[in-house]
Order: sequence, then C-alpha cells, then structure tokens
Amino acid sequence: MACPVARSLDVIGEWWSLLIVRDAILGVRRFEDFKATGIADNILSARLKKLVEEGIFERRLSEGRSDRYEYVLTEKGSGLALVIAALRSWGQKWTQGGDRSLRLVHRACGHEVSVVAYCEECGRRAARDEVAPERIGAPAGPGSHQFVD
Repeated sequence: MACPVARSLDVIGEWWSLLIVRDAILGVRRFEDFKATGIADNILSARLKKLVEEGIFERRLSEGRSDRYEYVLTEKGSGLALVIAALRSWGQKWTQGGDRSLRLVHRACGHEVSVVAYCEECGRRAARDEVAPERIGAPAGPGSHQFVD
C-alpha cells in the first residue's frame, strides 16, 4: 500500500491489538496476564501471533521455566507508546468515562508528557492552525484540508 497509515492499521488495527501493546508497555509479559482485559484465549493467541510475526513482540522462554513464554516488546513495539498516548489524549477529550489508563511521564521532572506536532526543520512546536495535510510528492490543492477546531 502507498499509505503508511493503511500499512500501520494492517499491523495493529485489529480490535485488541493496541490494548495488548498498552498492557505490555505497563509491564505485562505473560499470556495469562494479558487476559485481564477480558480477551478470549483464541483471540489473544491470534493477536499475539500476528504481533510477533510483525516484529512488535519477541516471544521468549521465561527465565527459569522451560514450559512458559513471555511476550517482550521490541523497539518497534515500544515505538507505539506515543501512538497510544495520542489515542489516550483524544479519548480524554472526546469520550465519556473514567480514566485508569497509562500516562507517559517525563522521568526528569515527573510530569506527564504531551504528544504535540513539532517541526524538526525549524525546531518549533507547530500549532494546529499551522499544520495542513499535503500529499507527498504533490502540492496542496483541491481536497487539501486545514485542521480546524
């Protein structure tokens, strides 16, 4: 596919996949512990298999046990922490309900980090009204949209 969003959803877009990754970020590694979300065994097994095949997790024998496996996030899998943080931020603003979710905390000061648009070229944070979608390889034109509140 020519779209990285579509390719990403092909890897992690199935229901439960990001919740499994979320729990792994919180330290869950064992099959039985992932079941705390309420996921059925067969679905959990299929999702973990796909996430291992895609390089999100590495399946390893548990230390001291030759009959148990752990699922450990790879660097690729850990990279989803910001995606989950962005979804959390969106959900806090636009959905109703309690919040017992994970927070990403800056270790240096102890405060929660935010997910923001940042221009690596000029080194500035980009406000929503300064950001516009543009097709790669084509100038903005008909069909382009400005982000609006």
